Amino acid sequence: MNKTTKHSGVVVPLVTPVTPDGQLDLAALDRLIELQIAGGVDGLLLLGTTGEGPCVPRTLRRPFIERAIATARQRLRIYVNISENSLADSLAEARGFFSLGADAIAALPPFYFPPRPAELTAWFRALLDASPGPVLLYNIPMTTRVSIPLEVIGELIGHPRFVGLKDSENDAQRHAELLRRFGGRADFSLFCGVGALIAQDMKSGMDGIVPSVGNLIPDVCHILCAAAQRGDSTAAAQHADRMNTVAALYQKGRTLAESLAAIKGLLHLRGLCSPAVFPPLLPLAPDEHEALHGQAAKLNLA
Repeated sequence: MNKTTKHSGVVVPLVTPVTPDGQLDLAALDRLIELQIAGGVDGLLLLGTTGEGPCVPRTLRRPFIERAIATARQRLRIYVNISENSLADSLAEARGFFSLGADAIAALPPFYFPPRPAELTAWFRALLDASPGPVLLYNIPMTTRVSIPLEVIGELIGHPRFVGLKDSENDAQRHAELLRRFGGRADFSLFCGVGALIAQDMKSGMDGIVPSVGNLIPDVCHILCAAAQRGDSTAAAQHADRMNTVAALYQKGRTLAESLAAIKGLLHLRGLCSPAVFPPLLPLAPDEHEALHGQAAKLNLA
C-alpha cells in the first residue's frame, strides 16, 4: 500500500465483531477483512460509528487494531476513529494507533460542551500539530450534535497533516458547497458518508465514499466508485440503487443503534460474525431476526 498517494476510493466502516460475552471475535474479524479485500475496497475505518467505536471498551481497542492491521497485511489502508472529548486522550489514542501501523486517523469533534467555531478550530489545530500522522476530520452531527462549520475546515486546510474530511451530514447543499470550496485539491480528500448522497457526490467530484453497506456488499461499492471515477454516471447510479436497497433492509424504520444490530444480524446470517453488540446497544429480538432473514433472502443476501 502506497501511503503517499491521495486518500480516495471505498473506505468501509467495519463492524466490530464481538462474542456474546463481550470479547473480541478475532476469527470473525479475519473473515470480515478478507471479504472486504475480495470485494476490492481501498480501506477500512475501524472504531467508527458502524463499528460502535465509542462503545468498544478501551482495553479491547489495541488488540482489535493490531489484529486488523496484521490480517490486512498492507493490502488496504487502515483508518482508525477517535471519539474522545479530552484532547490529551485523543492524542494518546492517535499516537497509539499510529504506533500499531494505522495509515491515518479520523477525528470526531469534541461534543460534550458544544464548541464554538473558534474553539473547534483551536482543538483540531492542536490535534493536527501533535499527531504523528495524517488526520481526517469526521463530521456526523447525527451522533455528536456538532456540525463542523465550513469556515473551520477553511481555517485548517493546508495543514500538512490535515488530509481530508469524511462528511456524514445528510445535507446535499452542504456537500455541494464542500466540493465547491475544497474539492479537486491534490492534498485534500472529501469522502461522502451518506448513502443517499453517494451517487450525486461522486458524480460531482468527491474522492471517495464510506458506506456502512460495504460490510455486506463491498464489491458493489467498489464497482460504483470505479464507475464514478471513470465518468460512467449511469452505471454508478445503478449500483447506488442496489446499495440503497440493501441499506434500507437494516436502516428503514430503525434508529441508528437498531440498524447497527440489524447489520450484524445480516452478517450473522451469512456466517461471518455473531449478532452480539456492545452495550448500551441490544441485539435484534428473535422475531426481528427471523423477519430479517426472509427479507435478506429476497435480496440474495442470506
